[in-house]
Amino acid sequence: MSITSTKRIVRAAAVQIAPDLESGAGTLERVGEAIVAAAREGVQLAVFPETFLPYYPYFSFVLPPVQSGAEHLRLYEEAVAIPGPVTDTVASLARQYGMVIVLGVNERDHGSLYNTQLIFDADGQIKVKRRKITPTFHERMIWGQGDAAGLKVAETAVGRVGALACWEHYNPLARYALMTQHEEIHCSQFPGSLVGPIFSEQIEVTIRHHALESGCFVVNATGWLSDAQIESITTDPKLQKALRGGCNAAIVSPEGQHLAAPLREGEGMVIADLDMALITKRKRMMDSVGHYARPELLSLAINERPATPVFSLDEASVAPVVPTRSAHDECQRQPAGIEPATLD
Repeated sequence: MSITSTKRIVRAAAVQIAPDLESGAGTLERVGEAIVAAAREGVQLAVFPETFLPYYPYFSFVLPPVQSGAEHLRLYEEAVAIPGPVTDTVASLARQYGMVIVLGVNERDHGSLYNTQLIFDADGQIKVKRRKITPTFHERMIWGQGDAAGLKVAETAVGRVGALACWEHYNPLARYALMTQHEEIHCSQFPGSLVGPIFSEQIEVTIRHHALESGCFVVNATGWLSDAQIESITTDPKLQKALRGGCNAAIVSPEGQHLAAPLREGEGMVIADLDMALITKRKRMMDSVGHYARPELLSLAINERPATPVFSLDEASVAPVVPTRSAHDECQRQPAGIEPATLD
């Protein structure tokens, strides 16, 4: 008796290019050009940087709030409606080239902006739309908070795909939420051209650790700024240093190994073939949500209800709240070393 299996290989690309800081339409054009270039290389999954459309709000990192109002308002004008013309264009490109596309955008929802990740399937359908749970440091002046409703792994043409943005990778419970859904390819997005070389090194540790812990592939995309773009954001040479470095476009295997040389300077794409059999090879030894887990000791609770400012309660769904006392509460009330009283 022979056992046969079909080897599954996915060609992926981590895209590192510069946005158009003057025009969201210009950035969208660059996205389209990158997708076409990736398609020529046989790419089936392309990952773009964090909030790449229209551009990451680099200004918020180097300008004090009192000086950033005009730039913030301009970002509102360029931000992406979902659904809308921008997502329609990307969906059309996904369909045309049969490519799964993971794209970061500044989403405008009426009076608020959000750091949003979109996963387009190869048929153009948006399979995941999620918002960054907690914007980091300066970003809290720009974006609202997300929720856990979008912490989902999507079944796509290339497999089970999940995504997180930047320092969300330092939230182990957010990562674990995706791991429990058995993600096969994790798409991470960082802004790039930020903080300095140390940021690139931190990204290196972060993506390789997640690959090992999750037993999945990680495709990481970072952005890039030219010297001219940096100078257009701030003329202060000291502040310009804060807008360099931090780039590390990379593709990592479930064994924590780079599958191609990472890209830390300039524009380009990191392309690699993902042999999906490596997932089983890793998880045979360590499946952190399966045979290596101890759910009776440690488990995760998630509130998946969308964080909306209003929701309706109908009479049928509203039941009176009756206070109850749990066994745990009873034990907590007993003095140490004394057994709880029982009735004969």
